[in-house]
Amino acid sequence: QVRLVESGGGLVQAGDSLRLSCGASGRTFTIYTMGWFRQAPGKEREFVARITWSSNSANYADSVKDRFTISRDNAKNTVYLQMNSLKPEDTAIYYCTALISPGRIVGPSDYWGQGTQVTVSS
Repeated sequence: QVRLVESGGGLVQAGDSLRLSCGASGRTFTIYTMGWFRQAPGKEREFVARITWSSNSANYADSVKDRFTISRDNAKNTVYLQMNSLKPEDTAIYYCTALISPGRIVGPSDYWGQGTQVTVSS
């Protein structure tokens, strides 16, 4: 099985920075993409950022572009989300997600972490 574990959330003030981490463990035969979604109270879960493992290419939601940076560490099967210039509207539970194939002849599946709370006060 595949397990994703996030860390790095917390309570910060507007303008501050935070870095989230998400490590993948277990049967991570091939990682295709890893990324982040977030869900604010009363709102639907929304895409934040994603990185393609093989090419290191990244894409972002317009709302976080130029403030957030996604990166990866291949050796640790870990993805990071550096969040700068945080705003109160960034307050949400941040979920790590990954598209991983757990075996040589097994197709890829989406996996999700348990989420980490980010709260930005004004």
